[in-house]
Amino acid sequence: MKLHMTLPLFALLTSSTVRAQNDDVIDVAVPVMEEKAHDPNEPLTIAEVMPEFPGGQEALFKFISNQLKYPQEAKESEVQGRVYVSFVVEKDGSITDVKVLRGIGSGCDEEAVRVVKGMPNWKPGTQAGKAVRVRYNLPIRYHLD
Repeated sequence: MKLHMTLPLFALLTSSTVRAQNDDVIDVAVPVMEEKAHDPNEPLTIAEVMPEFPGGQEALFKFISNQLKYPQEAKESEVQGRVYVSFVVEKDGSITDVKVLRGIGSGCDEEAVRVVKGMPNWKPGTQAGKAVRVRYNLPIRYHLD
């Protein structure tokens, strides 16, 4: 079933015929996306089995809430929002290449990075049954009560 659905789509993506207003036929070439070979040193963004914090999502949220300290400067300025942190879960589960994708300042970005760097090793992601490096994005929310 997949083969029958894929072939017409492939044909549609490789070339298409368009009729102009005066019924002239114009062939339009549509570029076909070629799959690049994956560099094994580059982390994946999606793996067959994604990395997992020990104990799962609930344990991750509990770890962050226990470790995260609201910076005094942010409290005084009433800064709230989300800091988006990106990191790589290595083949051994360790956390590397921690960086802020989008921050809110006032010390919140640095505190989020500190907490992520202090996380225990994760269960690594796998692809075709082998452990792989996976880039993971994590939003950390700051909210004053």
